[in-house]
Amino acid sequence: MCNMTFEETSGDNSSERMESVATALEEVLSSALPQGCITAGVYEAAKSLNADPDNVVLCLLATDDEEDVALQIHFTLIQAFCCENDINILRVSNMRRLAEILGGVKPGGEPMDLHCVLVTNPQSSLLKDPALNKVNRFCRDSRCLDQWVPVINLPDR
Repeated sequence: MCNMTFEETSGDNSSERMESVATALEEVLSSALPQGCITAGVYEAAKSLNADPDNVVLCLLATDDEEDVALQIHFTLIQAFCCENDINILRVSNMRRLAEILGGVKPGGEPMDLHCVLVTNPQSSLLKDPALNKVNRFCRDSRCLDQWVPVINLPDR
């Protein structure tokens, strides 16, 4: 059910809401990381989605200025799978900020593939997280406006 008013979908309130959702997304990622609830990488995400889609609460597709056709094909397949399994999806711009939040480096010093990031939920406490609820509500409201994969810009800090 969509409960958005006209004021919530346009004007300055919209930019304030986007900032609020971006902040909530940062909170979700920051709290999920130490709990081991982050899966990063297109291949790793596909394996995780295939193994246990019910455990995934959010899918992030990081955008940058690349026009990588193979990556866009992967994104299309992941988006279709997530839509089929009722998993909220966000496109995230500013990969540099995403790397800052998530550490950006694997234990061996190798950079992480952050083009696709899944937030999983092994504990019920994450589902009750107000920041995750705000992000999920934003995704749901965006779908009501026919924006199936809304874009969030993570502001520099």
